[in-house]
Amino acid sequence: MTRLAGFASVVSFVALAAVGCAPTVGEIGDDDGSGSGSGSDNGGGGPDASCPGVNFTATQVIPSVHLLIDRSGSMGENFGNTTRYNAMHDALVGTNGVVAQLQAKVNFGASLYSSDNPCPKLYNTASRTTNNFAQVKQLIESMGPNGNTPTPPAIDATVQSFAANPPPMGSPPIIVLATDGLPNSCGGADTQAQSIQSAKNAYTAGIRTFILGIAGVNDSFLQSMANAGQGVQPNQPNATYYTANSPQDLQMAFQQIIGGVVSCELAINGTVDVNQASGGIVTLNGNTLTYGTDWELVNGNTIRLLGGACDSLKSSTNPMVSATFPCGSVIL
Repeated sequence: MTRLAGFASVVSFVALAAVGCAPTVGEIGDDDGSGSGSGSDNGGGGPDASCPGVNFTATQVIPSVHLLIDRSGSMGENFGNTTRYNAMHDALVGTNGVVAQLQAKVNFGASLYSSDNPCPKLYNTASRTTNNFAQVKQLIESMGPNGNTPTPPAIDATVQSFAANPPPMGSPPIIVLATDGLPNSCGGADTQAQSIQSAKNAYTAGIRTFILGIAGVNDSFLQSMANAGQGVQPNQPNATYYTANSPQDLQMAFQQIIGGVVSCELAINGTVDVNQASGGIVTLNGNTLTYGTDWELVNGNTIRLLGGACDSLKSSTNPMVSATFPCGSVIL
């Protein structure tokens, strides 16, 4: 879709205004008003020295996205007027595919996984970099559907790949897992619990995992995987998982996942305690956004706008995002 082509240019105009630590009531001085205390109602003094102001500058995020693609035998089944595997090919490396459109803005790498020997067998691009369309296309076109769906060790191997070949500084590592079935071991046994644990382990390693289910994968499993891969804690809103029941759905899902990272994530030159993120105040063009619904903090150093807020950011000619976090939440 042509709207993706303009995503990065939108972000380049965003300015994340001065982000400071706002003093709490207990840190406001109550001296005689001479200004010698930590603050007073006549304007003397200021915030406590232990609560310094912090200026965060937003920069365009160039993510490192690894496409982890299920090539099990069921990917050869009919999907609209094509097969699931061919639809995945077109959604990624077709003329209007997401890799074709965003390769200049994303460090793309890819792996195909199945139960080929030695199981799990991953077939990989030689590198993970920008302008990597040719490698991703060649990989997908060199293989076809076969075997089972050993998802847990495939995720583990991708995490190891990121450890061995880290992304550039400031480039968040991301796994996009696209699968059409419940996971199983090389021998065929169900491995849902292990898959969820592998996604949790990836998040612990600093790698977010986005989940895309093709052609009716169990919703409960997809939700559990999405929550694990996004680090959702108890009592927090569920993470988004993506489903595709047609070739058109599949292309749109890839665009939403990867386009959203490119366009609506703002890197900040500082770190905030994620456990205190809900105390922050984030505004877009002067309008206060709601934590968890309109924005979230990712890995302590990235603000991600969600839903309608993301849409507003992308449609604004000269958007302004500002954020303020309470004292004690900024890690200097």
